[in-house]
Amino acid sequence: MNKHVLTALAFALVLPANAPAAARTFTIDDLPKIVGVTSATIAPDGKSIAYVVSRSNMKADNFDRQIDIYDVATKTSRAVTFERKDLSSPAFSPTGDRLAFLAQRGSGEDAHQQIYVMDFRGGDPVAITNAPEGVEQFAWRPDGKAIAYVAPDKPADESAKKKHLDAFVVGDQAYDDREAPTSSHIWLVDADGTNDRRLTEGTWSVPSAQPPSSPGPPLSWSPDGKFICFTRMPNAYDADSDQAVVAILDLQSKDIRVLTQHGKYEGFGEWSPDGKNIAYWYPNNGDPAALNDIFVAPASGGNGVDVTAAEIDTNVQRAMWMPDGKTLLVSGHKNTDAALWLKPLDGPAKRIKLGGVQPTQAFWLDASIAKTGAIAFVGSEANRPGELYYMASADATPQRVTSFNDEIASLSLGTVKTIAWTNDGFDEDGTVTLPPSYDSSKAYPLVLIIHGGPNSASISSFSASNQLFAARGYIVFNPNYRGSDNLGAKYWYAIIKDAGAGPGRDVMAGIDAVEKAYPVDRSRIAVSGWSYGGYMTSWMIGHYHIWKTAVSGAAVNDWLDDYALADGGVGDRYALGGSPYINGLDKLYIEQSPISAAWNVTTPTLILSDVGDERVPITQSYKFFHALKDRGTTVEFWAYPVAGHFPADPVRSQDVWRRWIDWIDKYLQ
Repeated sequence: MNKHVLTALAFALVLPANAPAAARTFTIDDLPKIVGVTSATIAPDGKSIAYVVSRSNMKADNFDRQIDIYDVATKTSRAVTFERKDLSSPAFSPTGDRLAFLAQRGSGEDAHQQIYVMDFRGGDPVAITNAPEGVEQFAWRPDGKAIAYVAPDKPADESAKKKHLDAFVVGDQAYDDREAPTSSHIWLVDADGTNDRRLTEGTWSVPSAQPPSSPGPPLSWSPDGKFICFTRMPNAYDADSDQAVVAILDLQSKDIRVLTQHGKYEGFGEWSPDGKNIAYWYPNNGDPAALNDIFVAPASGGNGVDVTAAEIDTNVQRAMWMPDGKTLLVSGHKNTDAALWLKPLDGPAKRIKLGGVQPTQAFWLDASIAKTGAIAFVGSEANRPGELYYMASADATPQRVTSFNDEIASLSLGTVKTIAWTNDGFDEDGTVTLPPSYDSSKAYPLVLIIHGGPNSASISSFSASNQLFAARGYIVFNPNYRGSDNLGAKYWYAIIKDAGAGPGRDVMAGIDAVEKAYPVDRSRIAVSGWSYGGYMTSWMIGHYHIWKTAVSGAAVNDWLDDYALADGGVGDRYALGGSPYINGLDKLYIEQSPISAAWNVTTPTLILSDVGDERVPITQSYKFFHALKDRGTTVEFWAYPVAGHFPADPVRSQDVWRRWIDWIDKYLQ
């Protein structure tokens, strides 16, 4: 499902004495130079923007983060935090005179993220919480005098653990969990750190975030500060988030009421600025296998209406209220763009013109809106990694206001093109990245990097992985196969009960389209991907034989394994028609599993995975590895001894891409 790789050749050029030096291409050594920009947060008055800057520290193998403040009037930025670990989530107070954020407090086993508040009138940031298990998220009360936050409960009996009486009841969770999850609940603390009190309790839970995914559904205050809208799950098991509902907490009585009558599949409720409505996530037609729509309901209760399905027809990544309380800013993928729309409650949707800028919204739009209607967001362009952008209004042209990645943008990068084709009655698309020195008279090897998800999309944003391969002289193709979230509900639905065969035909039709548009050396084609992209890679090499080599990363190779062992594996029942243990559906699960065709694989294959990957357990990579090895197919399997779906540290991340591109070079160069 993601990422980047390798070293470029050095060429000696003879140039005229006064000629400028030719720009070099992108190499694996440039990966740590990419500066991360996240958490765009605009002040209520629209005059300042806070954001997190992240730089790779290869020596310490972590990321150094700081919060910067951009001043809109002077067009300058300044750092306001230094040397704080696990820095995230900056949020201006409603009065704009303070900034709250999360950062690590304590050391060793006692180190957890806590809320810090910085007063712009002077003084250092002050920690206002000391939650025993840390803070997951927070939200300022509208009067700026208090902050609501979500924190996990402590495990029930720590003393029993010390006596090794630590057996636990298993629920819908990852197979390698060492304990049952604990519930997360809502607390309230005064902005000066006093009067910390618990607001909710019980066996139910506020959802947490399990990357890769959107953040945990945020808390949302009513404008009068009397109520909090939140998402409530029946328990703390993340895989049971399909049973979540939007709920309202009364701060005075502590009573909780459910907003709608749906009873499940809901989340991410946000109160309108005028207090009349709540916008929330709910799947199209109430089908849990469908793309995500936005419903708007009266704050007093009711299901409300779907405001995005008819006009926008995409998987909505986020919906944010504009200051008038009558219009939503909606984000989602559309064709090969990360798009934004304005959707009035009583009028037609209008797509915002972004001029080639792609807002960051892999699972969640990284943006905020001021009371003035000004918008700040993080985005990238085809030839530039992520930066901070500013729009004085939704009608304004986006202005890039940071230049952290000028060095990368100045390199000789591959040109990104969109490509479209038809297959099985669908209009399909993807992106192509050409080598920097592309020559249409020369045939090039082709490398496929297939996106994960499957409910995601390849778009025309900066891709370090695409640029690394293009710099090595490859045409890079990113197909949007059925199940991608950029081509409407019909295309999304087409993957249901057809996880591999249909998407496989889409990819092959896409290759034909690339060959018609660009000079491809048919004898040198590689297929690769991570997560569902890894699944597609394993599927393609078992069913087609045009590949010179392949890289399968964190692949779903066995749906039965995935259902039983992954952190959210029981959710597979929505895509494959039900549990594999009823109505003979195990046959479909097996048919749709690449492991079933592993004996057909003749393609030299590199397998990569994390040992602690709960999203796609490494068991699936072991199965595929042994199947290929026993068949006599050339195969290597490298495992990273870390948790997570992809290595989160800069050293191992770079190593993944080094191995990926070295393997493909071995067979295509």
